[in-house]
Amino acid sequence: MEANVPPALDVHVVMDNYATRKHAKARAWFAQRPRFHVHFTPMNAFWLIQIGRWFGIIGHSAIKRGTFRNVKQLIDRIQPFVGQYNAQSAPFAWTATADSILQKVARLSKLLRGTAHLAHLLVAAV
Repeated sequence: MEANVPPALDVHVVMDNYATRKHAKARAWFAQRPRFHVHFTPMNAFWLIQIGRWFGIIGHSAIKRGTFRNVKQLIDRIQPFVGQYNAQSAPFAWTATADSILQKVARLSKLLRGTAHLAHLLVAAV
């Protein structure tokens, strides 16, 4: 990735809050690269699942196995797909109920009892 971005440009990386980003090797890697700016998604940001699904649709339907020599070619492939998709689309429907979410939290708390992750889950669930 680093070699693909001209040295004069900053690189903005969006990551989830998963524990691997806290690992000493990951922190050291970013510390040695001041042009890399890391932005973290919020913990338990369920709305991001829908965004991830949208990128999955684009990836599978518009750019899967594509070869692009530059960003313009990639945009030229994606834009017609988005136009066609939007003409036929319907809103994403969030189907999780409060009860189903609480049941998942209860199952996870049983699995993670006594681990450091439990506190984050319980705080996020409140």
